[in-house]
Amino acid sequence: MDLEDAIVEERFLAASGPGGQNVNKVATAVQLRVDVFRLGLPPYAYAQLKVLAGSKMTTAGELVLTARRFRTQDANRTDARERLAEMVAKAHERQARRVKTKPSKAAKARRVDAKKGRSAVKAGRGRVTID
Repeated sequence: MDLEDAIVEERFLAASGPGGQNVNKVATAVQLRVDVFRLGLPPYAYAQLKVLAGSKMTTAGELVLTARRFRTQDANRTDARERLAEMVAKAHERQARRVKTKPSKAAKARRVDAKKGRSAVKAGRGRVTID
């Protein structure tokens, strides 16, 4: 997915983890900010993206992804863009609609008969009275 620079904003941060002094000196982690409204997604994809993103989506409709897995800016940048592309592609997948079903008449009758049987058993458990 090729994203325009107008839609995506990148910010480089100091990363944590391995890297020795390099971690303290170089900002290798990438924070990718994407204005989801400018992606031009259809409503179903936007709703799905919102679910997939969870806490990564701000109330202003901005998706914030942070990549700090690798030791270089370029690798983290590529990783963040790939994750974004994956997320958007997954949001475009439509889920199969659920087909409503209802029980048959015979199934309803069996259920009612079973209830009546249990009712009779429980009614027979009452206090015994001598006539």
